[in-house]
Amino acid sequence: MRIGELAARAGVSVRSLRYYEEQGLLTSVRSAGGQRHYTEVHVERVSFLQRMYTAGLSSRTIAELLPCVDSPSEETADAALLRMAEERERLSEHIAELLHTRDALDGLMATNRAYRERLNSPVTG
Repeated sequence: MRIGELAARAGVSVRSLRYYEEQGLLTSVRSAGGQRHYTEVHVERVSFLQRMYTAGLSSRTIAELLPCVDSPSEETADAALLRMAEERERLSEHIAELLHTRDALDGLMATNRAYRERLNSPVTG
């Protein structure tokens, strides 16, 4: 199949597929005219890549995990597990930062509401 069909079947843009190739995450066979051609296997590969991106992994990290996907072995599985644990820790730290930021915003919103209530309340003497 050609790149447009793969994009449609996988639910991604042609630009994304080209990016995946640039990053070494996806390969294609080129025709004599230079057109990219893919097989059914590539649809699943793109779905896998999308799941990895959705999980917050970078292209570089995904590339580091692909040997476990492409050539599973005890060594590649151990390396992938270690890398995923590192990514999980990174995501956990990011989540903690986001929660802290949200809590700070909640505090600012509460201060603003209290200020507005004081402005709108009748002055008693």
